[in-house]
Amino acid sequence: METLFIQTQGGAIAYDSRGEGHAVVCVPGMGDLRGEYRFLAEQLASAGYRVITMDIRGHGESSIRWPDYSVAGVGRDIVALLRQLNAGTATIIGTSMAAGAAAWAATEAPELVSSLVLIGPAVHYKPNWQSRLLYGALFSRPWGPGMWIKYYAMLYPTRKPADFEAYRQRLRANLSERGRMEALVQMMLTSQSAAEERLSKVAVPTLILMGSKDPDFKDPQAEAQWVAEQVRGKFYMIEGAGHYPHAEMPEIAGGHILAFLNELAEKSN
Repeated sequence: METLFIQTQGGAIAYDSRGEGHAVVCVPGMGDLRGEYRFLAEQLASAGYRVITMDIRGHGESSIRWPDYSVAGVGRDIVALLRQLNAGTATIIGTSMAAGAAAWAATEAPELVSSLVLIGPAVHYKPNWQSRLLYGALFSRPWGPGMWIKYYAMLYPTRKPADFEAYRQRLRANLSERGRMEALVQMMLTSQSAAEERLSKVAVPTLILMGSKDPDFKDPQAEAQWVAEQVRGKFYMIEGAGHYPHAEMPEIAGGHILAFLNELAEKSN
């Protein structure tokens, strides 16, 4: 896919676009690339949707040095991209921390957002001094990219994609670029309170997907249910999946997302 860019006040955001129809903007979680959506993007485009995948600030092909790596910062980039696309109201799909950024964008610019899909939403995290010391030590150079890649494998507990090793090495190469691991660490050490504060203000149909074995949560189902209650949405648990159900079990996760989008399309006709 051809990489396109938008220029924002803080830097450049990379994205690509495929397909025609209702716009669906896919936003990866921290420490990942827009290729996270490589399976879902094809599913949605084949079903008649225009799919836009973006690299979050500091990651992938987006520029590196940003003054702000918060949920609100990523949310502002989503809004800027939606305005640049000028494609009418869009669905935003966000994973992990980017799920909170998607909710932030939906409440900041409600005229641009028609619905949300929040995958493994991480909206509670507030770093303390212990986590700052731990993450700063674990993910410092030169071992930081390798440590992240080891952790990344744990996020797929049941079924890894056929291209998993090639994709993981691509991710490692990206994080090894000067400034990218530092951007990830800054994002890890930033509070996600802006996401939690916005959840109850979400006023668009919202679907939450959560893997039953997501290692980022002590009780994945309780977390998914709590988020669903805040946004007055519905949630589905994907049995055996980890933090990336749309990549680990794309046929199941993609089926839920397509059913949700198609139902909304029918109601709007």
